[in-house]
Amino acid sequence: MSNAPTRVLIAEDEALIRLDLKEMLEEEGYVVVAEVGDGQAAVEQAQQLRPDLVVLDVQMPVLDGIAAAEQIAAARIAPVIVLTAFSQRELVERARDAGAMAYLVKPFSKNDLVPAIEVAVGRFQEMHALDAEVTDLKERLEARKVVEQAKGRLMSERGMTEAEAFRWIQRTAMNERTSMKALAQAILATAAAPTGGSEPAGEPAGS
Repeated sequence: MSNAPTRVLIAEDEALIRLDLKEMLEEEGYVVVAEVGDGQAAVEQAQQLRPDLVVLDVQMPVLDGIAAAEQIAAARIAPVIVLTAFSQRELVERARDAGAMAYLVKPFSKNDLVPAIEVAVGRFQEMHALDAEVTDLKERLEARKVVEQAKGRLMSERGMTEAEAFRWIQRTAMNERTSMKALAQAILATAAAPTGGSEPAGEPAGS
């Protein structure tokens, strides 16, 4: 099951960019299951096809990429990557608030695309792990925010990658029989990141 290729839905109203993106993805072993040119079609196809990843342009007709990202993210269908022009920084913030997991600035290359996909998929998996702990929507959003902040602290103070920081929080919470949110709050409450073992391997605290 894990060897199955990642299925991708592309939503981009510029045909040339859509073609380039499809070629890049297929060269890397991804399977493009649908290509659409507007946000509404993207939402409908995502609901119908349940892809593993959705790539959305920010500015599209009918329904823009941010509104489409919001609907796809709210339905927990798949991680979303948004495509944006360099000058649209504020749109990136809006897209992130809407639930996009990563973004790409046009023009982009294959070297930009693959890491963005890995980030988006990783964050989507993190979100699912957090959501499994908390059922209330407000609490869930709060937990995500606190864990994001704690990840940032671990990344800056321990030199971890984003994925390593999340795994450390996840494993340490399991070892200490607490929630990831509670552990993240404890990390943020200290003057520095916890020092229970200098390795970022997630050793139990006090080991």
